[in-house]
Amino acid sequence: MHPSDWKKWLEDTCSSNGWKHETCPIIWRELINRGGKGMLLGGFSDFLEYVQGYYGVTSDMGTDLMVKIASENLRTTELCAQEEEHRRDLLKPFHIWVSSALNPTCFTLIPLLFTAGPFRAVPTISLHLLDMDATEESLLALKMEVEDLALAQLHEITIHCDMSQAFLSAGLIIFLDDGPPMYNGREGRSSEAIVLTKVAERYRLYGQLMEGNAHPDVRVLVAGTVYVNLKCSLLIESVTSICPKRFVAIATQLEGQARAQLAEKLAVKSPDISDVIVWGNISGTFHIDLQRAKVFRYKGAICGPAGFSHPVLEMVYDQKWLKDDFPTLVSSRHSAISLRTNRPAAISASNGIISVVCAWYDGSLHHEIFSLGVPSTGHFGIPVGLVFSVPVSFCHGSWSVHSDITIDDELKCKLDIAINELMVEKDIADGVRKKDPTT
Repeated sequence: MHPSDWKKWLEDTCSSNGWKHETCPIIWRELINRGGKGMLLGGFSDFLEYVQGYYGVTSDMGTDLMVKIASENLRTTELCAQEEEHRRDLLKPFHIWVSSALNPTCFTLIPLLFTAGPFRAVPTISLHLLDMDATEESLLALKMEVEDLALAQLHEITIHCDMSQAFLSAGLIIFLDDGPPMYNGREGRSSEAIVLTKVAERYRLYGQLMEGNAHPDVRVLVAGTVYVNLKCSLLIESVTSICPKRFVAIATQLEGQARAQLAEKLAVKSPDISDVIVWGNISGTFHIDLQRAKVFRYKGAICGPAGFSHPVLEMVYDQKWLKDDFPTLVSSRHSAISLRTNRPAAISASNGIISVVCAWYDGSLHHEIFSLGVPSTGHFGIPVGLVFSVPVSFCHGSWSVHSDITIDDELKCKLDIAINELMVEKDIADGVRKKDPTT
């Protein structure tokens, strides 16, 4: 033990055993692995008296030799510490942080990160679980469950109930925070404003911590069902040292819900539907666009080889269903699942996150379209800087917006509604910042 660690170790040892001792060394007697409380003998002189009286043995080691041994032990301890530090430097694990770790989505997400994600080739991963609204005991239980998975890549797992070390060395951050439930009809807009205020305060704090702690090349995914676009926007504003293209808001769960409804209508499987576009406010007013959507393996009058597809809009003949029923079915699917199971739709949420993570790191196949909330650069008439769900594809570790999308008058009108809604949310959040002198 290094001399600098002696005082704290002595205090902890004496406290746990109910002893009182202040000098070096401390010697006690106990039966190893036999249970029972250790018996304090005292210091070195006390030990010599004990062995002489109990065993009839007298030490012939002089003080000079003892000092030499102590000096050699100190050098060896320092050398071992240097070697351990060097080993840790060579290790360099990849750090993944998950916020709101007790969200049910996290429980299904963690195994996928290590098995289905793009990190299977990463030698070591450090997983950090953060939840500001949880107790240490509940996070410890989650940690124990992850340890029981016996994941070969898992270097360490840490739990955090406070912000003291949040996002340290983070290479990937996944935000699952949903916070308090949305306002209901009885409480009205004032309750919504309270929720929005709390969201703004927390995510600006998250951003400030990321600014100082996260890796410059960190990738950030914001998921959830409450103010998803706004949360992503608040992080981008608060983290000026990290490129805005490192932040995305997840809309893939909505894509999956739309694909499931279309697959049922066309009597195919959900994976047979592709390139569904989600525009707008992911957790608010959004629009499902099928102008690029394709259906594979459709049993119609025209069949083709593997890879042959039909445009979805040409195969769904019931235009009334598309216009009236389809949007309602998609928007209500999440709540329908929650009502039946009494829990959030966590499996589809985690799968949507993993699909984006895989595409972001490994690239998407055949320029597959994903819908993500990303900061606008003015495309499609969306105000610059506004985080808006648009069609993107991934290539070589970065995303790019599909600009060759037709925006007709009807779609433009729907986009404007979502833009106005997001601008209102943004104005309220900006009002929170003006009231807070620290931001």
